[in-house]
Parts: sequence; C-alpha cells; structure tokens
Amino acid sequence: MRFILIVVVLATLVACKNQNTAEENREVAATTSPASTEEDQLLDEVQKQTISYFWEGANTDSGLAPERIHMDGIYPSDDKNVVTIGGTGFGLMALVAGAKRGFIPKDSAFARFQKMVDFLDNADRFHGAWPHWLDGTTGKVKPFSKNDDGGDLVETAFLVQGLLSVAEYYKDGSEEEQALAAQIQRMWEEVEWDWYTQGEDVLYWHWSPNVGWEMNFPVGGYNEALVMYVLAAASPTHPISKEVYEKGWAVDGQIAKDTTMYGLRTVLNHYEHNDDAPVGPLFWAHYSYLGLNPKGLTDQFGDYWKLNVNHAKIQYEYAVENPKGFKGYGPELWGMTSSYSMKGYAGHRPGNDLGVISPTAALSSMPYTPKESKAFLEHLYTDLDSLVGTYGPYDAFSLEEDWYLPRYLAIDQGPIPVMIENYRSGLLWDLFMNNEDVLNGLRKLGFSSPYLKTEED
Repeated sequence: MRFILIVVVLATLVACKNQNTAEENREVAATTSPASTEEDQLLDEVQKQTISYFWEGANTDSGLAPERIHMDGIYPSDDKNVVTIGGTGFGLMALVAGAKRGFIPKDSAFARFQKMVDFLDNADRFHGAWPHWLDGTTGKVKPFSKNDDGGDLVETAFLVQGLLSVAEYYKDGSEEEQALAAQIQRMWEEVEWDWYTQGEDVLYWHWSPNVGWEMNFPVGGYNEALVMYVLAAASPTHPISKEVYEKGWAVDGQIAKDTTMYGLRTVLNHYEHNDDAPVGPLFWAHYSYLGLNPKGLTDQFGDYWKLNVNHAKIQYEYAVENPKGFKGYGPELWGMTSSYSMKGYAGHRPGNDLGVISPTAALSSMPYTPKESKAFLEHLYTDLDSLVGTYGPYDAFSLEEDWYLPRYLAIDQGPIPVMIENYRSGLLWDLFMNNEDVLNGLRKLGFSSPYLKTEED
C-alpha cells in the first residue's frame, strides 16, 4: 500500500530561554493527505472493529463500556460486569464517529446514548463526580482499590469530554435530541470541580465517603489530565480559578522545563523528578486530546501540537534505534503506552521498555504521525493479522517474548477510532471545541486556539 504524506517543516525557529539549536527545535507538523480507496478501506476496517467494542461489546444492562473484554473468557478478578467511567467517555465519542460514518444506524445510536446517559444520571456520584468503576447492572460504585471507592475526578473528566461531544452532536436536532443535550448539560453542571481542590490551588484526583482524602493525590502536570483542568475552569457552576491551573497543574511554571530526545523538544516536563525518562507513555498524547484539538492550541507554558507530535515521534525514533535490541522494533512496529504485558498491567515507555508493543499507541497517534502510524497499521493487518480480533488489535503483544493474549481494554480501544476520526475529519475535535463552556474555560486559562474568536472576528 502506498501512502502520501504532506509534511510541513516549520522553518522559522524562535529563540527560547535555553537557546536550543536548530536541531533541537526541529518540529514536523503533519497534515491530512488525500487517501487512496485501499487506505480508506483499511481505516474503515479498524474503526468499525474498535467501535464495535463499545457497540456490540457494551454492557447489556447499562450500555456502558466494559472495563475489559477477554475473548478467552478468563477474568482473573471476576470483573466481567464492571464498567469503566473514563472508557465510557471514550466510547461515547467512538459511537458518535460510528453514527456519523454510517457504521451504526442513527436511530439506534440515539437510543443507545439515551440509555447510557439515563444510567449515568442514576449511578453513584460523589459531589458530582463518578467513581472509576461501576457495577454495570446496579450503577453502584465498584472499588478500584481499597481506598478508591468514591469520586474519581480524572475519570469523570474523560466521561464529561465524551458527554459534551454527544450534547454538541444533538443540540440542534429533534425535540428528543435537544432534551438529551439538556440532560447532559445538567449532569455536567452537577460536577463539583471546585470542591475537589480542598480549598487549595490544585485539583485532587480522588475522594471517598469512607476514607475521605486518604488517597491524597494532587494532580500536577505533565500527564494525561489536562482536560480535567480545562473542564474545571469551564464549569458554569463549580469553576476553579486560573491560579489553580497555574499552581496546581503547571506546578508554578515547572511544567515548562522541557528537555530533548532525538533532537526533539519534549515541550513540557514529562517527569519532574526523573531525568532518565524524558517522555511518558503515549496515552498522555491521546486521552485529553480526543476532544481538545491541539492544533494551534497554546498557552503560556507550551504549544500542544508540538508537544504531541514530538512525543509520538520520539517514541517512533526510539523504536527505530531499538536500544535494547527487541525483536520486531522498527519503522513499522513502534509505540508504547500503559497496557497489558507479560508481567500484568504496565506503563510502557522509554525507560520502562519490556519489549511490549501496544497498538493503541501508534494508531491513536494518527493525527500526529500519519505516515508512521499508517505504516504500523498496514504491517499489523498484513503481516501480523493473528494479533487482530473481533474488536480490532489485541491490547498488547511482544514478538521478543512470543507473547500475546486475546484481550481488550476499553481505555486502549477507545482512543483508536476517535483519533483516527479526528485525523480523517476532525469530527470530535470540532464538536468538543465548539462547546461554549469549553471555550470559556480555555479563555479563562489564557489559551489561544483557532476556535477562540477574537473581537476582530
């Protein structure tokens, strides 16, 4: 298969505080290229398969996303009926893409959305925030761990990102569709983002009705949680201040202390206390950006398009270099993120490389690295097709260890069809970024974006 890539090289380099060289500053911005019929068919196939996880594979009672689907029928933790809040947020967006492309009948899609929203509306919540997991039948909290049995603000943010995208999709529709959008608006306004600061200049990840703030996890960047701070600032009812963003998320500016790897700037500080790990797992470049469009998105701390393009390209270059000599690594086999492994669930990245490739890493990076991501996709579906099943590529595999399991995780399957759709049409980006509350939040925090109209516009 032949792919065409239009590469725009940013030739104008601005001197920065570190006086980075031209090599350190090289940034490659990728744009959508005309697709061949064969390429479209392959993109359709992987989108249909991964969307099916959230359509055919959804929990029967709630319509929400199962935390995991194991095709071998083995569930060591007896959690087959557990549904995931963050994964459901991703699934909502995947189903929107499926409805828009005609993979799912539009009337059936609406009925599913209504079912899901009604279930979430009646499920356990804690100061407006949903827990990490729910029982898919009762809607009662399913503890994620001993002390994690209450509100999870990060997972709630991923869910709200999906809910607001659905609301935008239906807000100008029929009376029933507008009612669904209004229901979602009410639920979003019920999340008490400001309460999760404990009166401090930072957002806390968890709160439990049984152990309170025992988890004690203040969320500072950089990681996957940018959209949580944007939504918290955007809330029309329980907003945080800009100071919470600057002092909590941006750690009083420490987030901007970047470094370089393979001549590419990390833009933000991925690991404040770990100089041996310059970049994190690739889901950091996906979860918040299923809705937040990083193209042209900047603030006082960084350029979020460069951040994510470089994150993906650094991981690509790492696989090409293959410093540990793992079997298969190279231009057509790359991408590490948190996923299953031979040793259980693990956060794969440079610095913690077990020889495991997680397909969601390269595939969900399609907007950032279309040439490299398509090469991975073609190789996987042509030469390694035993690693693809009913719901798309299996969660992870290792050619080095001759290991894989026919198992899926919602949080890994969900970003694939959404980010491919954003690459193909920008659909989910446009929906989320046109939400007035979201735009108000971005303005409040000092972001610039093509979606933010100026007075001159």
